[in-house]
Amino acid sequence: MPAKTLMVQGTGSSVGKSMLVTALCRIFKQEGFKVAPFKAQNMSLNSYVTADGGEIGRAQAVQAEAAGILPTVEMNPVLLKPESDNRSQVIILGKVASTIAAADFLRLRADLWNAITDSLNRLQKEFELIVIEGAGSPAEINLKDRDLVNMKVALHCNAPVLLAADIDRGGIFASLVGTMALLEPAERDRVKAYVVNKFRGDVSLLTPGLQWLEQRTGVPVAGVIPYFHDIHIAEEDSVTLEKRRALKRRTDFDLDIAVIAFPHLANFDDFDPLEREPGVRLRYVETGDELGEPDLIILPGTKSTVADLADLRAAARDREIIRQAARGTPVIGICGGYQMLGSTIHDPDGIESAAPITAGLSLLPVTCRFLPMKSTHQIRAQVARNRGILARAEGAQIRGYEIHMGQTMGDANIDHPFELIERSSQLCAAFDGSLSADGNVMGTYFHGLFHNDELRRAILSELAARKGRAFSPLAADFSPDEQYDRLAAHVRNSLNMDLIRKLIDRR
Repeated sequence: MPAKTLMVQGTGSSVGKSMLVTALCRIFKQEGFKVAPFKAQNMSLNSYVTADGGEIGRAQAVQAEAAGILPTVEMNPVLLKPESDNRSQVIILGKVASTIAAADFLRLRADLWNAITDSLNRLQKEFELIVIEGAGSPAEINLKDRDLVNMKVALHCNAPVLLAADIDRGGIFASLVGTMALLEPAERDRVKAYVVNKFRGDVSLLTPGLQWLEQRTGVPVAGVIPYFHDIHIAEEDSVTLEKRRALKRRTDFDLDIAVIAFPHLANFDDFDPLEREPGVRLRYVETGDELGEPDLIILPGTKSTVADLADLRAAARDREIIRQAARGTPVIGICGGYQMLGSTIHDPDGIESAAPITAGLSLLPVTCRFLPMKSTHQIRAQVARNRGILARAEGAQIRGYEIHMGQTMGDANIDHPFELIERSSQLCAAFDGSLSADGNVMGTYFHGLFHNDELRRAILSELAARKGRAFSPLAADFSPDEQYDRLAAHVRNSLNMDLIRKLIDRR
C-alpha cells in the first residue's frame, strides 16, 4: 500500500511552511512512523549535497534529518537556483539540467512533472507517511498553468492540505479567505484545516476571528503556533530583513563578524552557529552599510560570483576589504567568496557571465576557472595548518559539503588549509583551499565550515586572544536532535494532532 500523505501549503512565501513540515516530520518520527519529507519543486540558493552527490534544497535535508533519515534527491526532485531576476539554473534529480529564462519554463513542464511523480511514487513505496511542502501560494493566478508544486501534487496523491498563514505579517483572514475563493472546487476540497503561524500575544483575543473564519469557509482551524525565538534550525529562505536588522542592533558582544551580503548570497545557513555564540555579533553588511572595523570579514557563497564581485566594486567595498586585510583583519572566503579572493576569474565558455576574464581581489595567489560540470560532494577533512586564524585549529576534524561550478588553482607552493580525507564516501588524498602567508586570509570551497564545533571555537578563540579577551564557547545544547525535539514539542502543543491524524487516515 502506498504511503499516506499530508501536505502543508501556505497563503504566501515565508509563512512557515518549511518549519511546519520539519516539525511534523519529527512529531511523526517520535510516534513511530517511517516518515519522509517531499517538495516537488524548490526555488532557493540554499542547497545541500546528498551522500551520492545530488543537490537538493537545504530545507528538505533539514526535514529528512528531523525525520531521522538520510536525504535523497527524490525528496526534492526539482531545484531552481536563480542566477538573475529572470534566469534560473534547473536541477533535476540532483543534477544540473539547464539554465533557462522564466518565459521558457513551460517547455520543461512535462519532464519536470515526470521527475516529480516518479520521485513521489518511489518515496511512497519506501515510507509509511510523506509530509509534503508546497511553495509560495496555490492561488497565484498568473502561475497556475505552470504550478507543479502545490495543488497539482495534492490532487495527484489525494493529500489532505493544511493551509498555513503568517499572522505576524497581518492580513491573515483576507489571505485565507482570498486563497480559498481563488481555488478551483476540487482544489478547495483538498484544504482540510488552517494553521495560524507566528502568533504573538494572548490567543484568546484571536478566538472570535477564528470562529468567524471557520463559519465563513467551513474549514476548521487546526491550531495557532506561537512565535518563537529560542529554537535554532536552518531556514530555507535567505536571511530576512527583520533578522538582519536584529543582528545589527546587538550591543553585547566581544567579537564583531561581518558577512558581506551579496545580492545572490547562497548557503547563508553556513553562519547560523556564529550567530548563536555568546559574545559574537554577526552582521550582514549590505550596500549602504558601514563595514566598520570588524574582527573577521567573511565573503560568503554566491550563485553569481562575477555579478556580485561587480556589485562589490560598484560600492567600493572591494577597496575596504583589501585595506582591512592589509591591516591584519582576517578575511575568509567561502565558495564564490573564495573565487573572488584570487587574482583572476576565467570564464571563456560563458558559464556564468559574458566576461572571459575578471580581476579578483588578489588577496590569495590563486585563479579560478568556471567549468560546465558542477562539483557536488560531501566532504570529510582535517585542518592542515597552524598559523594565522588557524593557529589553534591544527588537526581539527571537519565535515561539510562543496557545491561549485569553478575550479581554483595555484602554483606548486600554494598553502592549503585543509587536507581532504573523504569525498562522496570515497577515501581520498587531496587538499582544499588557500591560506595566505600570514595566515589571515583563507579561501575554501567548504560549506558548513562553522558547523564544526572544534574549528569554530578555535577560530573564535584566536580572534578573542588578539583582542586580549577570553572566548567562552556556547554552553547550551544546540545539537540538531535537541532542536528538532524542541520544535516538535512547540508545534505539537499548539496543534490539534487528533484532527491531523484523522485527516491523514481519512484522506
